[in-house]
Amino acid sequence: MKRLVIPMLAVSVLAASGSAAAQAKPEGEIRYALYVTLAPAWFDPAEVVGVLTPFWVLYAMHDALVKPMPGNHLTPSLAETWTVSPDQRVYEFKLRQGLKFHNGDPFTAEDVKFSFQRAKGARILHEKVREVTIVDPHRVRFTLHEPWPDFIDVLRNLRDLRGWIAPKKYMEQVGPDGFKKAPVGLGPYKFVSHTPGVELVMEAYEGYWRRRRR
Repeated sequence: MKRLVIPMLAVSVLAASGSAAAQAKPEGEIRYALYVTLAPAWFDPAEVVGVLTPFWVLYAMHDALVKPMPGNHLTPSLAETWTVSPDQRVYEFKLRQGLKFHNGDPFTAEDVKFSFQRAKGARILHEKVREVTIVDPHRVRFTLHEPWPDFIDVLRNLRDLRGWIAPKKYMEQVGPDGFKKAPVGLGPYKFVSHTPGVELVMEAYEGYWRRRRR
């Protein structure tokens, strides 16, 4: 099993991202150092507000509906596709099916609505969106108060993480403080341990949906 270790002045990661059983299991250890101490608040997308530093952790542990990736600043991720109504007031996202959080809970539209509503980022998305509707377990609809062509661009913007997804069921079980101690996400690495001021250890998540480049 591969690990990613991040010492505070070092980071450790166990493994490269793998997509599934068809691929060989990742092995080895990646270790890199950071010049800052990781704050537990950075493990929860809803707590991150307008700062880029936490994305060292967030891109490893979590995933978003759409997000900036190399070569495409608007990469479909947890959302496979989306449509926009002719009046540009309704955006509907089709979610990837069969995905599971690191603890085994299924990813559904409930998690999207929950994450959007609890995020503490910039208020503009919250103010522009009139309603978030769960159409079915794998489809979610955002209805705006008025046409706003920048909706998708702001949703993928790293200054507001309302499109980054946390598990509703688990969060309600452990609470925000418990989540920071043992975070669960949909990203390529899952949490193993965190020793404040010393290191963060993550392990490659073999159920990650995005295929590893060969």
